[in-house]
Amino acid sequence: MNTLLISLMIMIMTHEMPKLPYANNALEPVISQQTIDFHYGKHEKAYIDNLNSLIEGTEFEELPLEEIIRDSKGALFNNASQAWNHIFYFFSFSPDGGGEPEGELREAIDKQFGSFDNFKKEFVDAGVKLFGSGWVWLSRDNDGKLFITQESNAGNPMTQGLTPILTFDVWEHAYYLDYQNRRKDALEKLWDIIDWPIVEGRF
Repeated sequence: MNTLLISLMIMIMTHEMPKLPYANNALEPVISQQTIDFHYGKHEKAYIDNLNSLIEGTEFEELPLEEIIRDSKGALFNNASQAWNHIFYFFSFSPDGGGEPEGELREAIDKQFGSFDNFKKEFVDAGVKLFGSGWVWLSRDNDGKLFITQESNAGNPMTQGLTPILTFDVWEHAYYLDYQNRRKDALEKLWDIIDWPIVEGRF
């Protein structure tokens, strides 16, 4: 078997950690380089490595990550979902981000929450009130209705048939180096780096 074919097989059977579309220090002061080095560079790498180890030789080996999340449980679900969640989270940011959403997403937010400011308050409140570790999500159903949901630990709204649009990570490792126990401050600062064109494209 030639080297190229072996390489292609390895690519098919493993999930890889994508390179961030910005430098590790580019989101400062909202998220420090130290946090990204640890959070994405080490935590996310561990989830990816564990995921690849767990799917090797199983029926999940060649499935897309989304299907693994929907169909798995236990350690496999935890690592698959955390791998996906972190990529989704970090690829929602830009050093040139901030501002407000536009287009159909903005219309849906205004219709459902009354205003963008009301939505931001409800979203941050949901993150602050989530007990322990997890994620706060903005998702939509097949009819375009928006939902703010709290998911503990590795939870992902795809398991409920929803399409994720935006998420904030409320695990302590996401903010503790920069904000210590000030979770609300950490979440409120994230609005300054949201890449709204990317987020709008998910709606």
